[in-house]
Order: sequence, then structure tokens, then C-alpha cells
Amino acid sequence: MSGAQQVLAAGPSVSVKRRWQPPGHGRMHGPDVALAIAFVAPYAALFFAFAVYPIGYALWMGSKPSLYADLIADPLYLWSVLNTMLFVGVGVNVTMFLALLLSGFFMRPRWWIKALLVVYVLPWMLPAVQACIAFRWMLAGEEALVDRALAVLIGVDGPIWFNHWWLALGANIVAYVWKWMPFWTVIFLAGRMAIPRDVSDAAAVDGAAGSRRFVHVTFPLLANLYLVCTLLSTVWTMGEFTTVYFVSGGAPVWSTEVLATLAFHYAFDAANPALGVAAVMSVLPLLVPVVIVLMRALQTRAVQL
Repeated sequence: MSGAQQVLAAGPSVSVKRRWQPPGHGRMHGPDVALAIAFVAPYAALFFAFAVYPIGYALWMGSKPSLYADLIADPLYLWSVLNTMLFVGVGVNVTMFLALLLSGFFMRPRWWIKALLVVYVLPWMLPAVQACIAFRWMLAGEEALVDRALAVLIGVDGPIWFNHWWLALGANIVAYVWKWMPFWTVIFLAGRMAIPRDVSDAAAVDGAAGSRRFVHVTFPLLANLYLVCTLLSTVWTMGEFTTVYFVSGGAPVWSTEVLATLAFHYAFDAANPALGVAAVMSVLPLLVPVVIVLMRALQTRAVQL
């Protein structure tokens, strides 16, 4: 067995002994119970008023079978489902893959890389609405920043980005990746920093360097973290509204709508809140398995670095 494998396989033996506790230890009585209820009651009331009731009411509104028949009959809904799958599938996987690679770059102990990390994190620190509007302004029109730069630098007339479905959808995905990649890069950077130095030293002794060390040492240790982050990002991105609404706005002609923005249009533009709720609830069959896998990953696999 190589040195790196010995370090990975070795681990401290831990024995856990239960201490004897007298009967009734830890139980609350009388005034303690009343004090606990007094503290918990306001939070429970707020949780019921702003979480349980709205969600329950939405489920009730979207429980009519005729609403889902109307959704299926609407071509815009089916197109939005396709856009949602592409937006989530491409956006999440590209974000996670690039964030994992860049976390290795930012591990380098050089001062200018540390300074670059601060600049790199700025897009995530900016408010989402302002960042997405700025991204749209860079692409909107022939005199926008990107098209103007193409004309000046290489003499090429840039496309009208929001007049083509694939360009508008691509702009949404690029804006999403640009906004959220710094956050996940910092998460993976923290995971890399938690890897014991002994593991890296043993891998170096065995001759594992560069890509070999990443494939055989670093990534196996970060695999569970990568899985959990990917599942979390998938859940969050399924309901992403800001990027699509403020970058492409559904252009051209609502062809880049996702389910979150389509539900908004159903509820407010078409004055049909029930149909909007049904559009959002239709994604639950996809979200429930993802959440189940996420919970199992959190319960059965500890991130041991």
C-alpha cells in the first residue's frame, strides 16, 4: 500500500462511552416549560403565518386537475419546461465544474492570487437585480458594450443577442454562472484547505502531482462535498427568477421563459394566480427526488477531510 493510501486509510480509533444519568435528567418542569413556550410561540406563529399557510394555500390552489390540463395544452409551458431543464442542467454543472477547478488555482500561495480572489468574489457580492441589469445592458443593442467591443477590436458586427433563442438562453446561463461561480469556488476552496497536509505530502512522495494528485487524492476527498453542493444548487436554480427576468426577459417573444418567470406572467399578466401556482408546483416531481438524495447524502456520508 502506498504512502497516500496508508494516510487515507488510517484513522483514529474512537470509543464512545455513555455516562450514567439520573432519571428525569434534562427534563423541564413547571416554570421552565412555560418560559420555553413563551419563547417559541412568537416564532411558531410567524412560521405558520408566513410559511405553513402560504404553502398550504398554494398547494390547495394548484390541486385542481383542470389547471394541469390547461398547462399541458399551453405550448409556452412545455417550452418553458425545456428551458428550465437546459438552464438548470447546463448552468449548475458548468458552475460546479469551473468552481472546482478555480478553487485549485486560488490555493496557490501568491499575494497577487489572493488579491485576485477578492476581485473574483465581487460579482457574487453585488445585488442580483443590479448585476443582471448590468449584464443585459452589455448585450442589448448594436451599441452595447459587447457588440461595440467586437466592432472596434476585430471589426465584426455582433449579433442582436436577444433576437435569437439560443443566444438569449445562453446569455441567461452565462449570467447565472458569472453570478454564482464565486460563491461555490469559495466553498470548494474551504474544502481543499481542510484536506490534511499529510495527505498531500504522502501523495507527493508517491509521485502524484498535478492532474494525478487531483484525480486520485483531491477529488475523492471532495466528492461528497461536490455532490451536496450540486444538489443544493439544483434545488435553488429550479426556482431561479431574477436572472431570466432581468437578463433576457423571456425574449424573443417569451421563448426563453423558465417555470419561475412563466408562473409570474400567469399570475400577474394573465391575472390567473391559480395557473401560476400550478406551473410552479409542476416542478415538485423533479425536486422531491433531488431533495431525498440530498438528505440521504447529508445523513449517510460525512465530509471527512
